[in-house]
Amino acid sequence: MSKRALLEVIALGPQDAVAAQEGGADRLELVTDMAADGLTPTTATFAAIRAAVDLPLRVMLRSADGFAAGDLPALCGRAAALREAGAEEFVLGFLAPDGRPDLAAVTALADVIDGCPWTFHRAIDRAADRDALRKELADMASAGPDTYLTAGDPRGVAAGRTVLVAEQARTAAGEPGYAPRILVGGGLGLDHVPALRAAGLDAFHIGGAARPDGWSAPVDAAAVRRWREALDQEEALDQEAERPVPLG
Repeated sequence: MSKRALLEVIALGPQDAVAAQEGGADRLELVTDMAADGLTPTTATFAAIRAAVDLPLRVMLRSADGFAAGDLPALCGRAAALREAGAEEFVLGFLAPDGRPDLAAVTALADVIDGCPWTFHRAIDRAADRDALRKELADMASAGPDTYLTAGDPRGVAAGRTVLVAEQARTAAGEPGYAPRILVGGGLGLDHVPALRAAGLDAFHIGGAARPDGWSAPVDAAAVRRWREALDQEEALDQEAERPVPLG
């Protein structure tokens, strides 16, 4: 395994974005209001972040805490405005009350973003049936997700590691519904990285881990750099393990 691992960092504003880029992030997830686990930022915030950094930006499309779509026409309007402002990647995901994917809401937003790459976020960790959700989204008439942000379990990565490793194996095997990349996030710690990398997982998402002083403080470039170095170290170890042993 020699592919560089992707590191995605949550950014609330330009200061976060600049620090995350300085620390070695590969991509940012843009949100507001982490008290509600991340809602859609304003178009002005997107524009300010876009002007501050040159990293890929995935913009959250979510209007309220929880996994219900809420006011879908209003959310579609915000998605359209963000597209008009230059947003090219998104994050979304909604569940119906029975725990199945809310395909009507997901499809409506997928139509608005019109082929842009998008992540189905941790709603998958609350789904009634993860496997069925993946297959339903794979069969959407609109473009489905290219990524799933997941901890493998609602409680976080420590409880979901077995699920993540099993799903990565199904991705590697090319099973239907498992083509999207797994982006590991939710209670993710540096101590989880070696086993996850060894299993082939190669994309990681951090929020609070980039803010040692809590969500009231900005992203800390040094904290992001520790993650970048840890991921790069695992890559170097993998490359060393794959290097042929000289004969003689």
